[in-house]
Amino acid sequence: MANSEKIDFTGATGETLAARLDKPDGAIQAYALFAHCFTCTKDVFAAARIARALTDHGIAVLRFDFTGLGASEGEFANTNFSSNVGDLLAAADYLRDNHAAPAILIGHSLGGAAVLAAAAQVPEAKAVCTIGAPSDPAHVANHFQCERDEIERTGQATVKLVGRPFTIKKQFLDDIEGQRLEHAIAGMRKALLIFHSPLDAVVGIDNATRIFVAAKHPKSFVSLDHADHMVSRREDAVYVADVIAAWADRYVGTKPESRPLPKADPGTVVVAEARQGKFAQDISIGGKFPLRADEPVSYGGTDTGPSPYDYLLAGLGACTTMTLRMYAAHKGIALDKASVVLRHEKVHADDCKECETASGKIDHIERVITLEGDLDEATRARPVEIADRCPVHRTLHSEVWIETRLKAD
Repeated sequence: MANSEKIDFTGATGETLAARLDKPDGAIQAYALFAHCFTCTKDVFAAARIARALTDHGIAVLRFDFTGLGASEGEFANTNFSSNVGDLLAAADYLRDNHAAPAILIGHSLGGAAVLAAAAQVPEAKAVCTIGAPSDPAHVANHFQCERDEIERTGQATVKLVGRPFTIKKQFLDDIEGQRLEHAIAGMRKALLIFHSPLDAVVGIDNATRIFVAAKHPKSFVSLDHADHMVSRREDAVYVADVIAAWADRYVGTKPESRPLPKADPGTVVVAEARQGKFAQDISIGGKFPLRADEPVSYGGTDTGPSPYDYLLAGLGACTTMTLRMYAAHKGIALDKASVVLRHEKVHADDCKECETASGKIDHIERVITLEGDLDEATRARPVEIADRCPVHRTLHSEVWIETRLKAD
């Protein structure tokens, strides 16, 4: 489960920019900086979903609203591509001063062009990712070709983008037309990962080709086969995040360091907090079998392993099928396979006619056994009785003495 923290910092031209820092519950392996698409915000689906998915890999992500957009101060009409690059560098400065410099730069659409332009000026960044990015910032002018003559003639025009009015000034056109990304891409000296959909109707996939050709190795391309330009489907955003994390590990080292398992002597089970989320536990059984326990997200955990009750059911289920196998072998029964499905829930005591407890709630475990093999009805009925004789079943139904003490220093 990620923690999302609202923050703000000063942008390139002095305005306060609104941002979010998405952090994993566990140790942070690297920081990433995310630049959103043209006229979008930090909370657009692609930015929010990719950032949250990256936290599952131990990567903290700073996403922010460019000047004049979202909750950030300033007038959009006075911004341009160069000011966007300046805002990106200001965001990198914020991370550097308050946490750690970004090791990964990620940009979506025009934000991708911005990270390509800014990459060389963030020396700590080792990996750069673009998603549906244009190879030339001037590509964005295709969104307002009908108003271009008015902008050139009067100095500005109101254009409708994604259903909202924006003022575009001539200085914006002059700025994007003066940009040459080829030199920045060739000279950034970072590992590059390019995501692009062949179905992208906003920024054609030929842009990915031009970026790839301009870049020096190491460089990689990943096709987002069925994605749209906005990466609006959650599964596409999660896929992008998973690929970024796996790829960036080669250059940044995003995989968490392997934690030593609790030391357990033969015949003992040792459980220790994993320090990942609220409930995750590392388990060592006899020093041989590493396990993880956790709680689901709905219970406040991070769902990195089975819950304690899951393990209880697993122990009862394993004991049941082992007992059935021993019985079948002893009696010469042609049992091909035994399996069991178990469920645990809390139920009202008055629903149980055989229970001694008359009020309140009790634990109810449902155990459904499946037997495979050439067995007649009489033979099939007997294992139900045998299942109740398994040692774990007997333990759950017998008096149990648990002695707890604090280990002496």
